[in-house]
Amino acid sequence: MQFLSRWDGQRLSTTTRGIPSIDGLPIEEIASQDWQPSRGDLALPALTLDETSFAANRDLFLRWCRSAGGAVAPHAKTPMSPELARSLRAAGAWGTTVANIQQAAVLLASGERRLLLANEIGGLAAGRRLGALLSAYPDVEFHAFADSPAAVAALAEAARIAARHELSVLVELGAGRAGARDRAAVETTIAAVLAADRLVLGGVATYEGAAASQDADESLRAIAALMERTIETFVLVRAEAPQRPLIMSAGGSAYFDTVAQALAPVARADGNASVILRSGALFFADHGIYARAFAELDRRGGLLIGGTRHAAAESFRPALTLWAEVLSRPEASLAIAGFGMRDASFDQGLPVPLRVFRDGVEQQELAGPLSVTRLNDQHAFLSVAPDSGLAVGDIIAFGISHPCTCLDRWRVILGLDADGVVTRALPTQFG
Repeated sequence: MQFLSRWDGQRLSTTTRGIPSIDGLPIEEIASQDWQPSRGDLALPALTLDETSFAANRDLFLRWCRSAGGAVAPHAKTPMSPELARSLRAAGAWGTTVANIQQAAVLLASGERRLLLANEIGGLAAGRRLGALLSAYPDVEFHAFADSPAAVAALAEAARIAARHELSVLVELGAGRAGARDRAAVETTIAAVLAADRLVLGGVATYEGAAASQDADESLRAIAALMERTIETFVLVRAEAPQRPLIMSAGGSAYFDTVAQALAPVARADGNASVILRSGALFFADHGIYARAFAELDRRGGLLIGGTRHAAAESFRPALTLWAEVLSRPEASLAIAGFGMRDASFDQGLPVPLRVFRDGVEQQELAGPLSVTRLNDQHAFLSVAPDSGLAVGDIIAFGISHPCTCLDRWRVILGLDADGVVTRALPTQFG
């Protein structure tokens, strides 16, 4: 059984945001159009990916992982782009992380064969759905999370239906989100895995981001406590699986350094364990939540790679840009741009105006003071200096905050080269 991508043989049209009036352009021919968003060639708003910045972030983080004694299975939920997932794996990523069965189906159909399902799947009905999926891909290396006997039972049902000899289960510890809260919950989960047919203990997992708070120092204390519990759970799992290669998985895009510092020495001492991070958003970076997270990382000492320290805030480069046109200057201190909550993330901060273009030429004097104050569905309200020359038709490049909740608003991301020309279309498959 083979699942086909809905983008096989796709032709782009105005049914896709950002694509100008064309008649069924084959997706592979988009680079020949010489489109430049700064020149107004796209149907704005449009979301673009700076290919150079994305590649630089990828190479930097993979180098850091090797230096820190870990590996990464980038979380595919951020872009849900099989092409980007494939490119990260080809560059050296250990595998790919997904958040649910639907995402697993998309990545399996695109050819990925090593997946972490970093979540509990639900009950027995979900187990049957996962089993049906896995039965179509007998060659996949698959690891899933469980934090209770009920979660284990669902995975056992999946393994039974898929007729898998072994399905790897990572015992999840938690704080603030899913995950076992105490040793008793851990022990009952381990016992359930050992008692189930076709399941094996594959290691331990957690997510440190859910333990964080607004207070930076309190966040580090909470994460340190969670890492201690994770290590204690690893010891329990190792006692029940003395010969098996085990995984220790954690690491979002804000505290991956703290996770590696805690877990990598344990993995090295064990000799048969791997630290697998799941960071995904940092490959895109941003001008908001992750810009702040990287500044905090630098406060903790920055990125240590091969004995050299690198400033994270300078090394990770925002790769996503939202392009929109000025629609109106109805008041001296107000401009209306043509994008809104349907187009941009706003849960972790509003978009940030970066550059202004007129007829394809950057107008540096118009870039500030300029700020987004609020969003409607399809309107952005910008505070403008009363004497600003910003005019209707000017095109503004915006940085965003929180790539995950921006990318999921777009069916296609447009890749840009170093000259600002569209080089490819990257379909997303959020479902």
